[in-house]
This record gives sequence, structure tokens and C-alpha cells, in this order.
Amino acid sequence: MSETLVRLGGAQDVVVDRLLETGIFKTKSEVIRAGILGLGKDYGVFNNIKDIEDGLAANKMKKISEEIKKGKRKVLSEKEVKKKYGFK
Repeated sequence: MSETLVRLGGAQDVVVDRLLETGIFKTKSEVIRAGILGLGKDYGVFNNIKDIEDGLAANKMKKISEEIKKGKRKVLSEKEVKKKYGFK
């Protein structure tokens, strides 16, 4: 995940504040994230957000699999998980 600083002023700041006041969004970050996704869809960067989410999930699973193969991550059996967390 990356981090980006955004400075708003004028009309953009007013719009963000109004969206927060109406309760449509809870934070300025949510407003900006939704706006970016809306722009992506409007400009044809993606057709369906699910396609992007599926790709991100596949990449994450691939990374985890590679970490397991390299011994950087351990996979526990159901029995080991139950013992570790005190389940019966």
C-alpha cells in the first residue's frame, strides 16, 4: 500500500466537506478513494472493479505461496491452530 499526501483547497475542499456533512462518507480518505475509483471507471481504466480486486488477490496469494516455499511463512494444520489458540 502506498501513501500519498493530497492538499485540497477551494471547490474541492467544499465538495469533500459537504460529502462528509451528509454522511455519505465518514472520512476525507474515503471520499478521495471513491473519487479515484470513479475517475478510473469514467476514463476506462477498468470495466469492473471486481476484475482489479481479483487480480490483487491473486497477486497476494502468489506472494504468500512464494514466502511459504522460502520458509518465510509457516502453514499450520487445523490441529496446530486449535492448540495455539485454545480451541477444542
